[in-house]
Amino acid sequence: MEHEFTKEIRRILANAFGNFADKVFAESELLQYLNIKTKSASKGSKSRGSFANLYAIYVLVEDYVAKSFHKAGKYSEYEGAMFSTLFKRQRELPFGQKLQNHALNHRLNEEFKKYFPTCDYIPILRSAETNRYWFNENLLKIKVGNKQLNLAESIIKIIDAYAENKKVAFERFIRFCESSKTLSQKEMVEFIKTLVAPNVDARIFEIVSYGILKYFYHGQKIYWGFNPDNIQGDNLKLFKTGRTNANDGGIDFVMKPLGRFFQVTETVDVNKYFLDIDKIEKYPITFVIKSSEKTGLLKNKVKELAEKQYSIRAIVECYMRCIEEIINVPVLIERFEVAVAQGHLDNILAEIVRQSKVEFNYEDDYDISDYENGDVIL
Repeated sequence: MEHEFTKEIRRILANAFGNFADKVFAESELLQYLNIKTKSASKGSKSRGSFANLYAIYVLVEDYVAKSFHKAGKYSEYEGAMFSTLFKRQRELPFGQKLQNHALNHRLNEEFKKYFPTCDYIPILRSAETNRYWFNENLLKIKVGNKQLNLAESIIKIIDAYAENKKVAFERFIRFCESSKTLSQKEMVEFIKTLVAPNVDARIFEIVSYGILKYFYHGQKIYWGFNPDNIQGDNLKLFKTGRTNANDGGIDFVMKPLGRFFQVTETVDVNKYFLDIDKIEKYPITFVIKSSEKTGLLKNKVKELAEKQYSIRAIVECYMRCIEEIINVPVLIERFEVAVAQGHLDNILAEIVRQSKVEFNYEDDYDISDYENGDVIL
């Protein structure tokens, strides 16, 4: 696989290994894996960065280099790095503040085996008894002729370069959002529409969907109460329940006071839909789908897949009744245009900026609290 960032990987290897660089790149499964995981570097801020698994590699290799095992050897005698130290370090890295422990514990190894099933080695070695970790040194050593080369320092430089690339791209995205006050309303509307296109990163899609729906429902009011003599009016309020792609039980947004649940997804995988429904005990749920296909067609696809998987009609119907509504990209754009007509364009953009900074752990001269509730007009 060759992509734009491959050139940077090759440049780093050429600086380290000279004429051996191409052979090192071709023969190292670890470098091939990094090449796969960094393909989003050239796709800008709206493409997904693969930081979890990359940083699991990074912190272990960094520990390896810091203790000079790449020069002095004797890594086999090392007692191993403590999990708490590695976990703390990966959260200090750019975009790493909210990473969890899954990559260190199993996900990196599982994915590596998926890409390289014939490789004899897995990247992370772990002692469950001592909670100590090692990087598999066999993946860091490449023999070229009579020379044995160590990739450790190059691995660090490659991941550093990728993180810097993504940081610069995201800074451009944020600055463009913030500077959009110079755009006409028509240009701003068109820009936000590009952020819900089917090819954008799932996290950006979820963030923008939230901003749009929050202000679409914002002006809608319901009247309710516990008895006819005590009725109160409340505006519908949409809340984001956590970070995007979090393991939060399938609830991305929740609406008060109706108690509606929303799940954002980019797939019509019936297993995922029904898993989300099961997680919330078959409570009705609205799916916001990153697709331009008609909502009726999307729902029919889910039903057809369900009927193939489940032979009992009653089970299929039970699950299908739990799908309260499907919101696709065209419906989302329609609701965006309604919210814009109500005067919420600036608030929607401010919400996108605020949520993006939270999601990507971005810090700059702006106080994130300034964007609370979309009060700032950019």
